[in-house]
Amino acid sequence: MLGAVASYVKTHSYGEYIFDFQWARAAMHAGLEYYPKLVIAAPATPATGKRLLLHPDLDPAAREAVALRLIEGVREVAEERRCSSIHWLFCTGEEQALLQREGFAARMSFQYHWQNQGYASFDDFLGTLTSRKRKQIRKERRRAQAAVDDITFVPGTELSREGLAALDRFYRRTTNLYGGRQYLRPGFFHALVELAPERVRFLQARRKDRAVAGALFFETESGLYGRYWGCDQDIEFLHFEAAYYAGIERCIELGLPLFEAGAQGEHKLLRGFLPRMCHSAHWFRHPGLNRGVREFLQEEAHAVRHHVDRLAEFGPYKQDEGGMELRAAGSSEGEAGDLSG
Repeated sequence: MLGAVASYVKTHSYGEYIFDFQWARAAMHAGLEYYPKLVIAAPATPATGKRLLLHPDLDPAAREAVALRLIEGVREVAEERRCSSIHWLFCTGEEQALLQREGFAARMSFQYHWQNQGYASFDDFLGTLTSRKRKQIRKERRRAQAAVDDITFVPGTELSREGLAALDRFYRRTTNLYGGRQYLRPGFFHALVELAPERVRFLQARRKDRAVAGALFFETESGLYGRYWGCDQDIEFLHFEAAYYAGIERCIELGLPLFEAGAQGEHKLLRGFLPRMCHSAHWFRHPGLNRGVREFLQEEAHAVRHHVDRLAEFGPYKQDEGGMELRAAGSSEGEAGDLSG
């Protein structure tokens, strides 16, 4: 096999994190059918990665030829299933450029990522922050850790049915509390562990031998990816400890280069996560909808870039002698941060 693309025919937009609900509503108001649509993404997770899966031994000319044939194949699937649109989500910057060349509309968005700068310890990382942020994080960690008996990462290979039930319970309580939709069906976490136990980590906080809070993580050589925080008891600062600080500490201990803690959340900015651009590409069958979305994306891209520039002014890192903020360098372009490794 020279290449492949994992694509999904969907009749809803949940679990994608490149939000197109407004496009769906606009289509509905115009009397257009928005679903089914064709989505190319890592299911239910906002992790950047390669969507055009190419054999590593291909030379550059062959890689492009195979990539173009795969894009053509995706169009054929959309035609066969009468999909209204095609959406490549969290692709690499290189893939987005190729897709744009082939007629897809580029969309810019951003997430907050933490990057490992070769820190020797969590305190070493804290040393790069301003004094105020450093003290705040230490206080939050101290209070969160004192409120529970222990906080540990449990490998997927060691997860008990009790632990899996806790994960499911936390997920459903969180979605209920914040008005979310429970698109993950009962049994999802059990199936996930059966599929990829070596990649799953359950960060659990325990009181009296019972898990009271936790989060799901995926761990690969490319980085750590956090999802689905939840709890039975509301404990001050435990969210930050379980979903952010423990993950940062684990990356430092294992030498992992990247920590993606999920979509959204400007509170991550004050805790060491910096905005990084994410890429997607879109095509619409209906010419009017296609034209309207393209016009919107041009305006949105300008607003996103401006917003990211403004956010960078409020980062937690110290300033160097030239007045420039010390921050994690790099771009998500071209990185293979997907969960398939």
